[in-house]
Amino acid sequence: MLGMSSIAIVGAGPGLGAAVARRFGREGFAVALFARDVGRLDALVRDLGEAGVRAQGLGVDVRRPEELAGALARAAEELGTVEVLQYSPVPHRDFMRPVLETGHRDLVGPIEFSVYGPVAAVQQVLPGMRRLGRGTILFVNGGTAAVPQTERAGTSIAFAAESAYGHLLHERLAGEGIHVAQLVIPGAITPGHPRKDPAVLAETLWGLHRDRHGFRHFADDLDSC
Repeated sequence: MLGMSSIAIVGAGPGLGAAVARRFGREGFAVALFARDVGRLDALVRDLGEAGVRAQGLGVDVRRPEELAGALARAAEELGTVEVLQYSPVPHRDFMRPVLETGHRDLVGPIEFSVYGPVAAVQQVLPGMRRLGRGTILFVNGGTAAVPQTERAGTSIAFAAESAYGHLLHERLAGEGIHVAQLVIPGAITPGHPRKDPAVLAETLWGLHRDRHGFRHFADDLDSC
């Protein structure tokens, strides 16, 4: 698909992922959706197709970096170069234990999820973005990325590492026309909320892609965690 480019949404569900797919699809992007639940992906692809958005779903576990990289490579072949990467899977509940009950093995999952996964994804799509001469990488995190919480140690630690990686990319890639940004969403994504409704958040993420300034952005005030 020469000339076509795509957005890859890693951790795509019926809320934020679907809304971002529709928003970028309206702008002419083909959409690659990645998640573990293939049935849910199939339903999303059908809905997007009815809305005129070219989409494909790929079943993948972000805790298997090689599997994620392979799926991203397939998406680029079939839908066009990945110009926008959104990394936004929802962490497992067992990542959110109190700090004193979190042993070193309890951090393996969160680090695989929030560090190894993003690094594998970025390394896979970056050569294509460089060939295009442009690209956007969007990290979506919960409030613990900005304010660690003692009761949610795994995500607090792993999101801090993911944030550092994103910030490094932001500084390193800006001169190449590749914009890296993070959207911190405190608390839950909430349909009908003025700032945290999925469609509103999708518009915010479109704005980050379009406006290309600054690394960390907040969807809402942190006291709404």
